Amino acid sequence: MIAASMTIAAAAILATILLGGCKATPPGRFETSVITTAERKFLVGGKKDKNPLPATAENIADGKDAFSHYCIVCHGLDGQNTGVPFADQMYPPVPSLASKRVQAYTDGQLHWIVTNGLGPSGMPASKGILNDDELWSTVLYIRHLPKAGSLGEPPVYTGDCPAPAAK
Repeated sequence: MIAASMTIAAAAILATILLGGCKATPPGRFETSVITTAERKFLVGGKKDKNPLPATAENIADGKDAFSHYCIVCHGLDGQNTGVPFADQMYPPVPSLASKRVQAYTDGQLHWIVTNGLGPSGMPASKGILNDDELWSTVLYIRHLPKAGSLGEPPVYTGDCPAPAAK
């Protein structure tokens, strides 16, 4: 009897998956509000941390360079998901870094998110990949993003990636 119930439940789950497809449904307004509040108050640290780097053209350019080595695969060259084919298919969707929601974080919170990642969103940690100056300059770049689409699509999605160096 228990085995039959488990078989029926498994069949129902499989049917739901097959009939519903694999596309994630974007979170609704209520769900977004709840997670945003939780992130800002409980999940994301660094609220009072101050960026030690001034927002000079050189530091912003350094941030763009650091961003281009690690962040463009999910956020695009412009930080606004331009050319990222899966950005809207993830759950939750990859946010535009120019959005009011992202820009409302303090610099310290953005640094914390880039450093530690943000689960269960899919945002990976870059601690140990980017050094602290690169992390802070990336925050500066996020604060000074170019116009959406102005930098084109990431080469990884256009096929314009350079071939690996021969050994």
